[in-house]
This record gives sequence, C-alpha cells and structure tokens, in this order.
Amino acid sequence: MPAKTIDPGSPVKQFSVLLPNRAGALASLVKLLRSSAIEVVGISVQDSRDATIARLVVTDPDAAEEIFVEKGIPHTTCELVVLSLLESGPGLLPVLDTLMVAETNIDFAYALLPSPKRHTLLALHVEDYDFATGVLNQAGFKLVYQEGLSR
Repeated sequence: MPAKTIDPGSPVKQFSVLLPNRAGALASLVKLLRSSAIEVVGISVQDSRDATIARLVVTDPDAAEEIFVEKGIPHTTCELVVLSLLESGPGLLPVLDTLMVAETNIDFAYALLPSPKRHTLLALHVEDYDFATGVLNQAGFKLVYQEGLSR
C-alpha cells in the first residue's frame, strides 16, 4: 500500500562534480564539504581513465555550490525525485510500474545513504521532474524534498 503524500517542497539538488582520477580526490572533496558542516547523503561515482564524475546529494546545496564556485571546482546541477520506501526490495517495483504506466523515462537512479528514520531513499533523475512528482504523489508515494535531507 502506498505511503501518505506530503506537500511539495524544494526539489533535491544533485551535483555532478568533475574530479581528477587519483587516490584521495573524493575524500578531499567530502572533507572540504564537511569542514563547512555539509554532509554527503547520496553518492554515485562514474570513473574513467582520466577523470571521475561524482554525483552528490548534500544537506546544504546552496553552501556547497558557493564552495564549488569559490574553489573553482567544475560542477553541474540537476533536480532529483527522491522517494522514501518502507521496504527497499518490494518497494521498488511499484515505483517503476507507476512511472512506466505514465510513460516517463528514468535517466538514472541510485539509493541515498540511510535516512535517520532508516527508510530506503531512492533518487531518480527523470525526463520531466514536475510530471513525475505529480504522478508519484497522486499514486500515494512519499516524496522527499531538500528540506527533508537537511538533517
């Protein structure tokens, strides 16, 4: 049974950060953010021979963006749909089926780090954020907004 819906908030912001492909680059970035009391709550890494793209979801995206600009760290941003699933395995298929019936595509997806309530948080990048959040909200899924990640 789908969870109760919540009122909309600010979309979750994801950073795609270009890092050199060398040992410690990601740790240095996380330490830099943590030095400003910003925690990484979601991460996905795509590695290549020369560079790494780290997709990050953080507790304070505005402050993180200021740091990236100030330090000249190459990055882009996008909005993610984030869902709180009561059951990580069985909770996934209804989400995918709902989006399939609505004929909307998922560009990429990954799980976030455990929430304080221990629910599984699923981050999705979709072709149309507003449409997908409306469909998922109407279907009764619990959407999580940036305010819910700022612990």
